[in-house]
Amino acid sequence: MKHSFRGDVFRVLVIGAVLAFASHPAAAQSCPEPLGLWPYGPAATVAISGDRAYVGSGAVLLVIDVSTPATPLLLGDVVLPDIVLGVAVVGDYAYVAGGGSGLRVVSVSNPAAPVEVGWVDTPGWAGDVVVDSGYAYIADGSSGLRVISVANPVLPNEVGSVATPGYALGIAVVSDHAYVADASTGLSVFSITTPASPSLVGSLDTPGWANDVVVTGSLAYVADGTSGLRVISISNPAVPVEFGSIDTPGYALGVAVDGSLAFVADEYGKFRQIDVSNPAIPVDVAFLSTGSSTESVVAAGGLAWVADDYGGLVIVDASVSGSPALVGSYPTAGYSISVATAAGLAFVGVGPETLRVIDVGTPSAPMEVFSLATLDHPFDVVLSGWYAFLAVSDLGLEIIDLSVPTAPVHLGILDTPGEARGVTIVGSLAYVADGSSGLRVVDISVPATPFELGWVDTPGAAYGVAVAGDYAYVADAGGGLRVIDVSVPGSPSAVTFVTTPDYAAAVALSGDHAFVAARNAGVRVIDISVPTAPLEVGFFNPALVSADDIVVIGERAFVANGGYGLLVLDISTPSVPTEIGAFDTIGRAVGLSLAGGIVVVADSLAGVAVFDDCREAIFDNGFEALGTSAWSSVQP
Repeated sequence: MKHSFRGDVFRVLVIGAVLAFASHPAAAQSCPEPLGLWPYGPAATVAISGDRAYVGSGAVLLVIDVSTPATPLLLGDVVLPDIVLGVAVVGDYAYVAGGGSGLRVVSVSNPAAPVEVGWVDTPGWAGDVVVDSGYAYIADGSSGLRVISVANPVLPNEVGSVATPGYALGIAVVSDHAYVADASTGLSVFSITTPASPSLVGSLDTPGWANDVVVTGSLAYVADGTSGLRVISISNPAVPVEFGSIDTPGYALGVAVDGSLAFVADEYGKFRQIDVSNPAIPVDVAFLSTGSSTESVVAAGGLAWVADDYGGLVIVDASVSGSPALVGSYPTAGYSISVATAAGLAFVGVGPETLRVIDVGTPSAPMEVFSLATLDHPFDVVLSGWYAFLAVSDLGLEIIDLSVPTAPVHLGILDTPGEARGVTIVGSLAYVADGSSGLRVVDISVPATPFELGWVDTPGAAYGVAVAGDYAYVADAGGGLRVIDVSVPGSPSAVTFVTTPDYAAAVALSGDHAFVAARNAGVRVIDISVPTAPLEVGFFNPALVSADDIVVIGERAFVANGGYGLLVLDISTPSVPTEIGAFDTIGRAVGLSLAGGIVVVADSLAGVAVFDDCREAIFDNGFEALGTSAWSSVQP
């Protein structure tokens, strides 16, 4: 499962969907009501000040002691309203480019307890920040360059702004000029002689997508996406001229320079070490695999610090040309992609290859209590009895023993032939949606030794499955909703299907209806009263929709609505589902689970978000995980 933090963020930006969790719901209503956050995610950015590294992990700023690079130590962290995309540290303050929440100012005078003390909500998407001479300069996406006075860090205020020709992603400030990595339009140069009135004085359209820029002397180094590293002479800022370049094998997202060496965060092209002793002819001298996707890099004193997506903070000895070496690392959370909840615990599937146990017994203060390495990416998590059943991508079905729920252990595995994306449990059988290999039926009567009973191929890619009676209903991506006869588990057979306008990603059943999360086609309602003759009878498909997962309880459907967060529907009349409420989460809502009166959303690059489930009486028939303590009664 290859993800790129900045790639994911940009895809969300394109559809205009990422807003701060602390912002107001899409409409004035009390449902869904946000309760709490555990918003840790992959590492997107890093800044260094003295012996401390400041790392963005989802919507959290981490303060890490790197005085001993081989053994970085977390000192403290602070939760912010949106994704941490850029950091600049001056004195006792960290200035954070916080995506949709603009500039956030954090006091780090006590590194064990950093605290937000001020902010300015910029109109665009704050992706990078530089602080110089009492001003913070923000690369603010479609809103260009914003200039904010931080003479009093507790009371920052915007004093100037200017549109950029492109989409402002990165920024460097030297003397009286700001240099903006301006996406499709390359490098834009602004005079900031008067900070309140910045003005465009020059530009150079690079061949790629300008993501980041750093300035050393009379040269600007631009990380230019598919066009690698561009070296630009700015001896005359009004007339920048390309001086040299080198393509890189990946996608250049970040750049740093230390002496005669440049370092490129080349996404999946790894950490690149480039000799720029002759800037006109840069030479790629070495690379280092950091383990994930290199997103951002800073360098000084022979060391490079890399924000490595789900690989966390990676520290590299880059002092010797041609021989970069890994020195140390600090792990951050990855992408939360699935979740199951019971007894006040959320079991969160995190890519790559991790199951995190989050205590949500106090919904306003979720807390991680344990993590376990899984065999592959856990695309789905289902609880039954004292076991968790995980659809773990290329390695099939993994079974976890939850006898001690806060200390789960691996128990069994069945390697399916496809890519396991979903699972449901009925009695002693597991039904696995196995991607290109269709539906697999697995005997789990002895959880330590599961074995396959039967299977049936499907024409699409099986992403999700639900079972009622003698039939399994498979969300089959481009194959729509497939109906499978499983009355003889050893010989399942395809019965019929209903096409969906977009990929069928998940399915939930309630009575005589199947509710299909169909990505950009919203929620499709299928009458299955006659399983051999299913018929679409309704749908909910607003303009802002990306339905990735769905859970139905009573007369309500809860939808993980991708970049648009959590959506709650009234399905009391199934043929006419109507919106009750919605809430834009920080990340991308890709999975969800309900139990004990709360909804827990797997929010991809921003951990998990917890909501009240809006129901007065809670009693989820058939929920048997973790014993009777998982059952809840009437909400207070």
